Amino acid sequence: MSELLEQIKNENDIHHIHSEDYPALAREIRRFLVRSISHTGGHLASNLGVVELTMALHLCCHFPEDKVVWDVGHQCYTHKILTGRKDGFQHLRSYGGMSGFPKRKESPCDVLDTGHSSTSVGAALGFARARDMRGEGHKIFAVIGDGALSGGMAYEALNNAARLKSNLVIVLNDNQMSISKNVGGMSNYLGKIRTNRNYTGLKEDVERILQKTPWIGDALTDRIRNAKDVLKRLFIPGMLFEDMGITYIGPIDGHDIKQMITAFRSALKSNKAVLVHVMTQKGKGYPPAQKNPSAYHGVAPFFIKDGRERRQGGRPITYTEVFSGEMLRLGREHKELAAITAAMPSGTGLAGFAREYPDRFFDVGIAEEHAVTFAAGMAAGGVRPVVALYSTFLQRAYDQIIHDVCINALPVVFAVDRAGLVGSDGETHQGIFDLAFLMQMPGMTVIAPKNVWELREMLRFGIGMDAPVAMRYPRGAAYQGLEEHTEPIVLGKSEWICRERQVALFALGSMVETAVEVREQLKEKGYQVSLINARFAKPLDEECLRQVADGHELVVPMEEGVITGGFCQAVAEWCRANSSVRVCPIALPDAFIQHGSVAELKREYGLDAEGIVKKIEMRRA
Repeated sequence: MSELLEQIKNENDIHHIHSEDYPALAREIRRFLVRSISHTGGHLASNLGVVELTMALHLCCHFPEDKVVWDVGHQCYTHKILTGRKDGFQHLRSYGGMSGFPKRKESPCDVLDTGHSSTSVGAALGFARARDMRGEGHKIFAVIGDGALSGGMAYEALNNAARLKSNLVIVLNDNQMSISKNVGGMSNYLGKIRTNRNYTGLKEDVERILQKTPWIGDALTDRIRNAKDVLKRLFIPGMLFEDMGITYIGPIDGHDIKQMITAFRSALKSNKAVLVHVMTQKGKGYPPAQKNPSAYHGVAPFFIKDGRERRQGGRPITYTEVFSGEMLRLGREHKELAAITAAMPSGTGLAGFAREYPDRFFDVGIAEEHAVTFAAGMAAGGVRPVVALYSTFLQRAYDQIIHDVCINALPVVFAVDRAGLVGSDGETHQGIFDLAFLMQMPGMTVIAPKNVWELREMLRFGIGMDAPVAMRYPRGAAYQGLEEHTEPIVLGKSEWICRERQVALFALGSMVETAVEVREQLKEKGYQVSLINARFAKPLDEECLRQVADGHELVVPMEEGVITGGFCQAVAEWCRANSSVRVCPIALPDAFIQHGSVAELKREYGLDAEGIVKKIEMRRA
């Protein structure tokens, strides 16, 4: 039974729940989350860890007037429940269903669409300045994880928040995790605060004794509180936040609702930025997620009893796993090879490299910009770095790739994982922009493998290049077809798979597999169809394009990326300038792509075989 949860129909309904029932409501929410996510998949461990924290925020706020800005946003499930969206969980992250991230179009209680980390403090500070300029008085909270504090944007925002002369509450959700275990100086610093009971223990003991003292107890307690700066500097060296000018409260138990409400209400009385340090347990309430929170960060549908995936049968090898194995082999061959990632050693397939070559593996935390500049320095110093990032996160390092890598023509290899449609995480995570922004960078070589074999060979090719190289590959199962086509990788050269006439399918990377299906369907309709594996988005194989233009009626460039500035546009521009051949580009529109399965999204945007065949027939009509 979820009797308490049934009372939550709209935002602010939690205010009608009796305080003695808060623990029971938290248990009901956790049971609901585990049951729901076990069927749909989604972000589990992070959401289980912030149930009480979210309840405390809602009990201190009135929505939608007050604002909570979630960093990343994948921990917003309880927030969605408490704002009346519980029924939406049956279609969580499915096409046309509820997003797994905050979405303004879903509810006025979601103040910002978010999906990347280290942004909440800056955005909340913007909300605070807007509030003050408009003469309003609502509350503003930013929730940021300790992992997100490894990102430089968080510090830029904290630096400016210290100058604020009105209230802003920054809630530091400290669970010692991002997706993987946190690394770096901030993690060590927070660890010292967590374990140092000298300050917090003394403060609590003194206040408890004084409050029992008649007449003078309260007055002395206030004096002690006013002297907190001295106490903090005496017992906790540094006190980074206080030294910056931001009031620090904590650490406090992130699963004690009443304690958090007291802390938040105290923080709301200040006319400056206040940081409330809240300690939570990722995965709380579900033993498999508590034991291994990294594995239960983002999950497919699973069996509640033991946490096993519902999917049965053997699982095909993924491109990430192929990359992982090849990095291990290359590490044995090349002693100067190094691997860099940004808080995702497991997600990018570098966990094995980290175990095998710990002195050559570098996890820089959630700091993609730093990862790229760090790699530039390593390359200039004589090392061959491979930077493995998801496509969506590589966007954050756009300037560093241009300024620090390309201008200096440094041999850095970018392993661009999750390139193309990613699926259920939606707009913020689709890897559809990397081709467009990488192809415009002078000196950058951009490649994409058609299958398992080609990824291995392209990685070797990239490491052997004395220039920047970006290799993009999709999420999920690696294509194992066309294994008989194994021409050596040559800079700027495509691979002819089938030579005929009429229609030429000029496919890049993941679209080669689709092009095989398209060719089969066109052949059944009586067309003569050539198939070319482009291999290189940049430099374009102009010699191949001349052959295509001279011998075909229609060239069909195919990519899994946005059309504006991408591979298809480059092919179309070359054809317009150098031939009269007609072009039928197959790419995603200049738009943000919502959440849904990859297959659904390909059908919707005409990137599946049937949709492409229709476009080709319409273009030839």
